[in-house]
Amino acid sequence: MSDNLYALVLAGGRGARFWPLSRRARPKQCVALGTGPAAIVSTIERLKPLIPVARILVATGRDMESAVRSLLPDIPPENFIVEPWGRNTAPCIGLGAVEIGRRSPDAVMAVFPSDHQVDDGEALRSVVRGAAAAARATNAFVTIGVEPVRPETGFGYVEVGPQMGEWGGHAFLNVNRFREKPNIDLAREFVSSGQHLWNAGMFVFTVGALKDALRRFLPRTSEALERVTQNPDSLEEEWGNMDATSIDYGVMERSNAILTVRCDFGWRDLGTWSSAGETMPRNSAGRGVAGQVISKDASGCVIYAPGKAVALIGVEGLVVVDTEDALLVMQGDRSASVGEIVRDLEAQGQDGLT
Repeated sequence: MSDNLYALVLAGGRGARFWPLSRRARPKQCVALGTGPAAIVSTIERLKPLIPVARILVATGRDMESAVRSLLPDIPPENFIVEPWGRNTAPCIGLGAVEIGRRSPDAVMAVFPSDHQVDDGEALRSVVRGAAAAARATNAFVTIGVEPVRPETGFGYVEVGPQMGEWGGHAFLNVNRFREKPNIDLAREFVSSGQHLWNAGMFVFTVGALKDALRRFLPRTSEALERVTQNPDSLEEEWGNMDATSIDYGVMERSNAILTVRCDFGWRDLGTWSSAGETMPRNSAGRGVAGQVISKDASGCVIYAPGKAVALIGVEGLVVVDTEDALLVMQGDRSASVGEIVRDLEAQGQDGLT
């Protein structure tokens, strides 16, 4: 195991696009979308051979705290960081750095989303080992880059430059710039160029590097975090003084000290029902989890209805999700609209469904 390396697992996302299975009190990282364990459990298990549970911290929100804690009995109670309310990832990661820095000021911290899938855990751990060494040696931020396998419009990209050095048997490259989610034509250009990687949302850096960057780029957040450091009881009051922005926008895209590494460890961001369906068992209508699937002239569908029989006739590319109190039926390419449904329910005062 790597000495002085900490992990911060981000588990505060609500997962509205996985409604009706994902709810405020039980977000998508806490439910099993396929036949395996919940995503957050898999994330922690991947990290354990590299980082002991005493150095794995989990950041989550108040609404979902109970669900997250119940799934991770091995994580020490004091290792849960609970955000007063959602403010995006920059304040959350900053708060994690405050706690990690309190324990070990010279620590390296690796940040991981809680809801991604990785097929080759050892390959990921090898990359993180190298990234930790690179971060220590250069004081740069390291973002884990994934070799794109298709022209994806739903991910951000990093444009790579010349090699900076080699650590842990991996070549680390300078990042020329971050690129926003592209249209399909630009995504094709990115993939064919060989100079662009998917931004997987996994970062490695020293606590000191993050604190310096926050002071430079997000001074309001830095000052509020410093007050929290001096008085932990002030978190509720200071939380609203922090910039509600992502670590990507707030820090990474403004810094000129960013490295990346080319990776291929079977990474998937299960951001929609359609993408999650790719990991589910095959059935006669496509993929999914159900008691039984009966189909006639149906294909390319994703079904989530554990214990129930689902019959599909003459349809293609549907998503069908059945829970105890709600049913979702949509075209697979309309995943973005699920969040709109959740907002509509909230506006109608139907919080019990969200």
